[in-house]
Formats: sequence, C-alpha cells, structure tokens
Amino acid sequence: MSDPDVVVVGSGPNGLAAAVTAARAGLDVLVVEAADQPGGAARTAEVTLPGFRHDLGAAVHPMALASPFFRRFALADRIPFLTPELSYAHPFDDGRAAHAWRDLGTTAAGLGADGPAYTRLLGPLVERARQVARFTLGPVLRVPADPIAALRFGLAALDQAGPAWNRRWREREASALLAGVMAHSVRPMPSLPSAAAGLALAVQAHAAGWPIPVGGTGAIADALVADLLAHGGRIETGRRVGSIDELPPARAVVFDTSVPALLAIAGGRLPALIRTALRSFRFGSGIGKVDFALDGPVPWRDAQSRTAVTLHLGGRRERIADAERAVAAGRVPEHPYVLVAQPSVLDPSRAPAGKHVLWAYTHLPNGSTLDPTQLVTGAIERLAPGFRDLVLAANARSAADIGAWDANLGGGDISAGAVSLRQLLARPVPSAEPWHLARGIYLCSAAAAPGPGVHGQGGYLAARSFLRREFGLTAPPSLH
Repeated sequence: MSDPDVVVVGSGPNGLAAAVTAARAGLDVLVVEAADQPGGAARTAEVTLPGFRHDLGAAVHPMALASPFFRRFALADRIPFLTPELSYAHPFDDGRAAHAWRDLGTTAAGLGADGPAYTRLLGPLVERARQVARFTLGPVLRVPADPIAALRFGLAALDQAGPAWNRRWREREASALLAGVMAHSVRPMPSLPSAAAGLALAVQAHAAGWPIPVGGTGAIADALVADLLAHGGRIETGRRVGSIDELPPARAVVFDTSVPALLAIAGGRLPALIRTALRSFRFGSGIGKVDFALDGPVPWRDAQSRTAVTLHLGGRRERIADAERAVAAGRVPEHPYVLVAQPSVLDPSRAPAGKHVLWAYTHLPNGSTLDPTQLVTGAIERLAPGFRDLVLAANARSAADIGAWDANLGGGDISAGAVSLRQLLARPVPSAEPWHLARGIYLCSAAAAPGPGVHGQGGYLAARSFLRREFGLTAPPSLH
C-alpha cells in the first residue's frame, strides 16, 4: 500500500473532520487512533447497566446545527436530532426555576422585570446567530467576516465580563441563567473568556437550539467515520504513537491530541520558538462526572425542569461565581456548580421502557482524585427530593480518572487547555493560522482554535490550512 498524503493522529470529532475534508479533496488519508474505536470522547456506551446508553463525553450539542463545518457536512441530514423547546433550566432551592426557551420572547416573558434587558443583550446576537457562530468558531486573530456581528458580540461580552456585570439585572433569574451557561467555560467569573463562551452558547439556545442526536453522541462520530471510509480514508485503531518517526511519510501530519502529546511525538520537528510557546500552554480546572441509571424520571420540584434536557445547578449568580473561584484556587466548593443532562426525557432509545439515564458533572481542581458521586447526588437531591431512591446504578470518574481515560483531557480538563484570555488569543500560538506549527505539522484538537466543543471546526480549519500550504488546493472541497 502506498504512503498516505495525510496522516491524522487521533480520531475525535476534529481529527475526523480534518480527515473527511482531506479525503473529499481527493487525498489518501490515514487516521491513527490509540483507542480500540474511533471517536475520542464523542462516544456512547453502556457503562452502568445493560440497555442504558450513556454519552462518555458531551451529551448536548449547541454547535451541532450552528457549526459552519457541520452545516457544510449536512450533519442534520445524516443523523436524526431532537431539539427541545426548553434549551436549559436553572432550578433554585425554593422550588422555582428560570427557563431559557428556544424562543427568546418566551424566555424574556418569564424573566419579569429583567425580560427587556435580557432581550436587549441577546436579541441583536440571536438575529445574527449564524454570523456569531462563524466569528466565535474561528481564530481570534483574524479579521471577522461580519465585523458588525463581531462588534455586537464583543460589546455584549464586555458587558458581562467585569465587576459591573449585574448592573442591568434586578432579579435573580436572568443573571443566574447567564451564569449557568457561562460556567461551561470552567473559568472564574466574571471574566471575558467565561462571558464570551457563555454568550456564544446562549445565542444558539435561542436560535438553532441545543439538540441531542438520537441514540447518543456516538452517532456524530459514526457519521464522520462512515463518510471518511466512503471516500477512501483508512482508520487504524489500537495504535498508540510515541514518535512521529513511527508514522509513514506524509506531506501533512495533523494532531488531534493535547499539546503535551504533540510535543512528545513531534517536538523535535518544531521550530524552537514554537516549542517554547507550546511549553507554556496550560491545562485548566477539571471535572468529575457521574452517569446514573434511573428507575424513573428525576422528580424536580420545578415541573418544567422535568422536561428539560439540560439543567444548570448552582443557585444564584453569586454562588456560582464563588464555586468557580474555589475550584480555580484548587478547592472543592461547598456548594458546587453541577451541569446535568437527562437525554432520555426526549430520546427514549437511551434507556429501557420507563427507565432513564442521567449525565452529570461538577467542576473540580485539575487532577483531583475525589469521587464526585456524593457532590453531584447531593446537589440534585436538594432540587429533586427522592432522586437517591431512583438510582439503580452509577458510574463515577474523578478528574484524574478522566485525564487517564483520555490524554487530551489532562487532569480532567474537558477543554484540552484552559480557556483563559491568553489561550483564547494564542490557541495554541498567536497567529491568524494557529493550526500550522511547522512545515507539514498541524494541530487540530480543542487545544487549537476555536477551542472546545463538538463542532469539527478545528479540524476543518486545519484542513483548509494544510490543503492550501502543502497541496496548493485553495478551494474547499464539497462536504455534502
């Protein structure tokens, strides 16, 4: 067999996106994966009891319908998605909750005195949701395709990024809704990175929505693998790469790996300045995750929360901010932020009839060995009394466990690198084309722009870069 044109190391969604793009450009592509099956963390498996299908990584996909790559790939035509009308709920200890409906007007109507301010903040961005997605899912150090959308987004992020972030809010609901989604960044708040990440997700909640794939996240990886194989690509699983010299000669080697793994495998091929920059790249705080098999639906005190696929637990904005500061300082918070997904309320294929699955994580210091079961269970029980009695089985992973399971997620950092201001501007290096690190060597993982999330953009943009630089192909291939 002849040597490939492109080798991709790692087969998460970004690696597969790069491979698909190259294969559709007519190149011979080989994907090398250390695990026994492709997909990285984008997989679904029975980890508690037979018949209960749990997402190993992300469960809900705000960018699946908004990502420019997935739109070009026509992902929604390849696999079925279910999009809830209630994008996420934010329950409080008193039994009430704030609700982020897909319809912005319905959401604002439920926010009382803060409804108009919420609409003023998010309305202009929701109207330009596709342009916002294109801006936020690209490198920061590049002229935006729509400067007006970028400016509006930047001003909104600045509004929520500083000590005056509560100036427009009179009641708890709107500010808590935003704090809950900003906490996805796993960063202290208020800060520009957390505000930008949260607003990008909130915009999609009121635009395309927050969908889930029928059957689980693994369907996304399966669709990418099927397309790659259909266009002549190859995948070798169970093959761990220790050195770039172990790979067949190729004009482009693309790494869907962590920065430390890239340095270990190919550091000797990188310029000294690039190596120095990559050695300063840092992981952020981690998560501890628990998957539950349940005997019935979660009895949330708030009735609407029982229909939500995604819930943010943590209470008022100030308490969430306190919890995130504690984690960043290396402490386990007394009142943790917990992100919950209950996909089986919308997709009955995830569990046996009458049963449910629950996916939940809480933020922990990087590398923590704490079993998160009691933290997560206690947070849910306070808002849904009787939850403990429904648990048939649970599978827990500490932050250290998650890092050991997937080396890209060092110490449990699901962003593959802290989402700090520095690492937004230089992800992983300060460049308008940050995927290109040396002649023939590229990084396409979440450690490269545009960062974390199941969106495939990192792989697609890296592929556009190496197709042009290494093969002289300036026009992108058709992906549909």
